[in-house]
Amino acid sequence: MSDAPWMRGLHADTGYLLYRLGLRSGSLFNASLEQHGLRLRHYAVLRYLSAVEGARQRELSDRLGYDPSAIVSLVDDLQRLDLAERRPDPNDRRNRIVVLTKAGQRLLQESEQDGARVTDELLAPLDAQERRTLHRLLLRIAEPPENPADGG
Repeated sequence: MSDAPWMRGLHADTGYLLYRLGLRSGSLFNASLEQHGLRLRHYAVLRYLSAVEGARQRELSDRLGYDPSAIVSLVDDLQRLDLAERRPDPNDRRNRIVVLTKAGQRLLQESEQDGARVTDELLAPLDAQERRTLHRLLLRIAEPPENPADGG
């Protein structure tokens, strides 16, 4: 990092450093996902779908924090690539759920390996304990408690 006076001020700002890390991380992850025709937002949907037996688009929006219209577009993309599909909800035939296809499961495994390489590149300056600590701290600030009054 530069020692220029104007940079020292920015580097003292944790919010700015998190922003820069987010840009760098997003750029590296997107570059690794492009080979599959995906972006990081697609990957997030695939990861979520891999952990559930199906989800309504509204659930995807709520859980991932994406605008509902963005979810529709992301699911359209994934369906076009045969990585996910919309099926009738077994509990309510009037609704549809989004599920991961076999091709989506395979691609997710491949992209997880790519993601691990990106993470290793990003975290190369840290030892194993520092990586665990960073992960724990990021979880704490990325997922604030449901009820701030109870302290978490």
